[in-house]
Amino acid sequence: MMIRKSSFVLAGMFATIIWMWYFGTSDAGTSNINEGVTSSSVLEHHNSPRRDGVYVDPTLTKAAAATFHIDPTFKAHVPGAIYGQLLFVAGGSNGKDILIAATEENNVAAFDAATGKTVWAHNLGASVPLSELPCGNINPLGITGTPVIDPVSRAIFVDAMTMSYNKITKKHLIFALALKDGSTLPGWPIDVSASVTFGNKAFDSLVQNQRGALAFVNGTVYVPYGGHYGDCGDYHGWLVGVPVTNPGAPRAWATGALGGGSWAPSGVASENGSIFLATGNTFRAVNWAGGEALLRFSAGPLFSGKTTDYFTPSNWRTLDLFDLDLGGTGPVILDVPGAIPSKLLVALGKDGKIYLVDRSNMGGVGKQVSSEKVAKNSIINAAAAYTTTRGIYVVFKGKGINCPPGQVGDLMAVRIVLGTPPRVETAWCARQNGEGSPMVTTTDGRNETIVWSVGAEGDNRLHGFDGDTGQIVYAGGGPGDVIGLVRRFHTPILAGGRIYIAADGVVKAFVR
Repeated sequence: MMIRKSSFVLAGMFATIIWMWYFGTSDAGTSNINEGVTSSSVLEHHNSPRRDGVYVDPTLTKAAAATFHIDPTFKAHVPGAIYGQLLFVAGGSNGKDILIAATEENNVAAFDAATGKTVWAHNLGASVPLSELPCGNINPLGITGTPVIDPVSRAIFVDAMTMSYNKITKKHLIFALALKDGSTLPGWPIDVSASVTFGNKAFDSLVQNQRGALAFVNGTVYVPYGGHYGDCGDYHGWLVGVPVTNPGAPRAWATGALGGGSWAPSGVASENGSIFLATGNTFRAVNWAGGEALLRFSAGPLFSGKTTDYFTPSNWRTLDLFDLDLGGTGPVILDVPGAIPSKLLVALGKDGKIYLVDRSNMGGVGKQVSSEKVAKNSIINAAAAYTTTRGIYVVFKGKGINCPPGQVGDLMAVRIVLGTPPRVETAWCARQNGEGSPMVTTTDGRNETIVWSVGAEGDNRLHGFDGDTGQIVYAGGGPGDVIGLVRRFHTPILAGGRIYIAADGVVKAFVR
């Protein structure tokens, strides 16, 4: 076992001892840094910078899906709750396919994707007990947002909330870890509070939480921040960009008004160098100042302030007042051939609405392409989007208003209706029995489409549904297929013909 030691890890010496006892020795250090990373790897949240959550496997038909079960020989253990998505690197260590997991106890580990054996594991410092935070609902608070991997530099980027040994200093640290062995790369970690400002605003780690997935775009890692559950302190929505060739010179943007956090689990989306972010409610804003919005940034991050580069609903003040964040999900990038406009951004909010926005010209205040109230409750999770022979869909956790006859549940899909402008209609509703976020599998990008989600913090089972109808394809498995406590908003991944899911302290592999 190799344990990284720095000034901050002194705070986590006890956690490190437990970590070593838990794992024993591993085979870290045997990999070759020149090994390739293939296209089958899952390097970021929802398997794409567009955040659509689609995985292609020519063998995973609906009939084959019905045979899934937990592999009893796969044993992967890691101390702590896991909120972020797992990552997968084909040939990532000494020719082995590896899974990457990061936990709220600030443990980051790589596992052999075939057996679950620990390849390497590190503790990044003591996490922060809830009793040491001004508010929140995660205990302890460590690594929450899904990390991102750069296949060129072969680095894993992750934000960890850490605490000094005397419990006085709490800091967000952005790490770059070597994929081969998990060691911290030179020039890292970045102390966000010490190095990030925007105008006259200083970043305050104590009141900022990092829940959204990280992104890597053209040599810069982007990290979104919001507040803690309970909205305590003078927090803002932040987007921090750290250039990997010069990590000591990060750049940032923050909301002009208080609040406006970027906290949705899917975090940052990107396309052709444009970076997209969703923000939530601000406080006491008289004029719009960055909250309740979809925003486009150029490299940096730099925000132009032009109406072409942001959208906020015309009732943003009402959304602020009643805490109905537009940013209940992160933006999803969607192309709809035959619609005008066809290049869209999708946002879903705590007001139960879906918004379609022209990403070529976002329009400013109240200029959505279309919007529709589709859910009875707040929409909070990571949405997915997919195409079948019958149409283009967006799927998310929500209690549908206009479900087809006989269908109810806590997961729903809407279909894009072509037109000028395009709009949406409810396609199906189903029961996932929990708080998970969906992902999608297909044999070729259009056929045999299955929506998968976990009944997180509910029945804690894997569920699969027909992408066109919502009919059950996989009903949770047998008595031995309960996963353990899966944390809300967690999303499965498909890799190497297996579906992997993380629960508290463990990773499970579903096989056919």
